Amino acid sequence: MKSPKFIISGGGTGGHIFPAIAIADELKSRFPNAEFLFIGAKDKMEMEKVPQSGYKIEGLWISGISRSSILSNLKFPFKLISSLKKSKKIISKFRPDAVIGTGGFASGPALYAASKMGIPTFIQEQNSFPGITNKKLCHKAEEIYVAYEGMEKFFPKEKIYNTGNPVRKSLFEKIISQEEAKKELGLDPSKLIILSVGGSLGSRTINNFWKQNAQNIINSQNIQLIWQTGKLDYQELINNDISKNPDIYISEFIKDMATAYTASDIIISRAGAIAISELCVAGKPTVLIPFPYAAEDHQTKNAQQLVNHKSALMVKDTEVSNKLLPELSKLIQDEELRKTLKQNIIKLAKPNATQNIVNHIIKKLKLN
Repeated sequence: MKSPKFIISGGGTGGHIFPAIAIADELKSRFPNAEFLFIGAKDKMEMEKVPQSGYKIEGLWISGISRSSILSNLKFPFKLISSLKKSKKIISKFRPDAVIGTGGFASGPALYAASKMGIPTFIQEQNSFPGITNKKLCHKAEEIYVAYEGMEKFFPKEKIYNTGNPVRKSLFEKIISQEEAKKELGLDPSKLIILSVGGSLGSRTINNFWKQNAQNIINSQNIQLIWQTGKLDYQELINNDISKNPDIYISEFIKDMATAYTASDIIISRAGAIAISELCVAGKPTVLIPFPYAAEDHQTKNAQQLVNHKSALMVKDTEVSNKLLPELSKLIQDEELRKTLKQNIIKLAKPNATQNIVNHIIKKLKLN
């Protein structure tokens, strides 16, 4: 049998890129001689992240429809035509056995062109509320892999497989005790630790909350804080007195999330789909603060699914200043609540999502 070829397309944000890379890595582990080509959007982060992961990528002149600038949307039809033409050219030259889309601007032209050329396409949708690209192209796809219940509202029921979202392999590779993880970060193993993450750019709302409340919470509740600030506020914070507190571990970006998750007793996080999938695997009591400006407010919808399962608490972004502190204090003081949230969130974990997605693709393409 000849070595299979795959085109994988998805990007714009890490939430689309990292699942795409995870699927490629799993396919590569099954078919070491397989060939891969990614299609992304020019000037977006996939053009950097994909080559760093060892894969080739072609960039399209494409972007989403702007909600704020009508003028910028005038270029959209030209970008779309350009991207469809280039996608067709790339696919004709590479001749893949399948095209896999994980959402984002670039996956639209790639999947559409592939389906028009009779090449099998597959969709992986991370969110509980799909993006416009996947909703438009779902009828052409062979199969659609989702992470939430009730997705038949958006996709053909017979094509849906609830596999969960791909999560980073590194989260499972380093298995140490919580005490060891706390020590590794230079923190006191006898104290409760809150891990606060706001994504790679950071969350100004969450950062402002800690600027105002960190010292008070640490002193009054006898806890410690692992604080991923993101790029937005890091420089300001490390020059602030708050960074000198030995009970606060401040980092712009935490590369070793496995240790951070293991060390934590409570987690505060945005509600991106991949973040939630990782949080379910981490299995810690969690307070979700959805980013309110995500497309179709999908982070709130993601978070609500966990709240419905009594597996996380949610505080709206606009209510952080007056509701997060009471919710956090309740979690710190109520061990039984922490235990319940932990038990329930673990039930939602799907650590084998990537393997299951690839199993489906291999079976459908008859590559066994």
